[in-house]
Amino acid sequence: MTSAREPLSSATTATPPHATWRHYLELTKPRLSAMSVITAMIGYLAAVPYSYVDWARTAFVVLGTALCAGGAAALNMWMERDTDALMQRTAGRPIPAGIVQPGSAFVVGWALSIAGLAVLFKLVNGMSAFLALATIVSYVSIYTPAKRWSRWNTEIGAISGAFPPMIGWAAAGRSNPELGWALFAILYTWQMPHFFALAWTYRKDYAAAGLKMISVTDPTGHKVAARAFVWTVLLAVAGAAPTLLGYCSWYYFAFAAALGLWILKSAFNFLNPEKREVEARRLFRISLAYLPLLLGLLVADRFFFKL
Repeated sequence: MTSAREPLSSATTATPPHATWRHYLELTKPRLSAMSVITAMIGYLAAVPYSYVDWARTAFVVLGTALCAGGAAALNMWMERDTDALMQRTAGRPIPAGIVQPGSAFVVGWALSIAGLAVLFKLVNGMSAFLALATIVSYVSIYTPAKRWSRWNTEIGAISGAFPPMIGWAAAGRSNPELGWALFAILYTWQMPHFFALAWTYRKDYAAAGLKMISVTDPTGHKVAARAFVWTVLLAVAGAAPTLLGYCSWYYFAFAAALGLWILKSAFNFLNPEKREVEARRLFRISLAYLPLLLGLLVADRFFFKL
């Protein structure tokens, strides 16, 4: 029998398969990286002048952000390979499963990151490259180790997660600074209910790995749910900010308010201990739908109503 601290992957003696391109793609956390790419592109399209959208520049923003996001994810997997091996949810990842060697993941992570920074610096502009570098540094060197020593790691890590739309905003020339910060606020506040719901659902995994998630130190879930609700209220406010700042129409405001009430209802239900398990999963799923809907509405409103 294996101990609670023994890697789950050691429970089997089967020879791991040879690494293929799919395993290296998995290193980049494609779904999480795709969110960074989408928000960076939306940040660009929301801030660019309406008279002219440089689609080649848009493509370079997407490419550079994708490479940087994938590189940061691979470096994160390299750093967390020991704790990943202790959690059922992550034990099958390429490194703890023994499919990809740690050294290979390290090289891939840095190669992708450097390539992405080069694309942004050479083909977009210096500020977008600087913000991408800030994203990589904060994600890899601050957020990743923070999960081992601070229960505030979600709040810390949300900084890196909120940078991608500002990469797009910088690529558009850094006009409308208030819009750039509004996008940052939306992404920052959105991550709280999203990750608090996830942390509660997988609290046993985090405890087994010794990670300092708030869900590990809050056995009733009351603090987790309370924080998720407060941040969801702030998310609803941040979602309305583009109209209040004069960059979107009141049509956008109405739809943003409806989306805010939708996610607020789930966050409120998450406060109920009898529904906490179910509502944690529901809040997580709703958060996945909320963000692309809100940002898509923002871009559509800016283009169609041209305020």
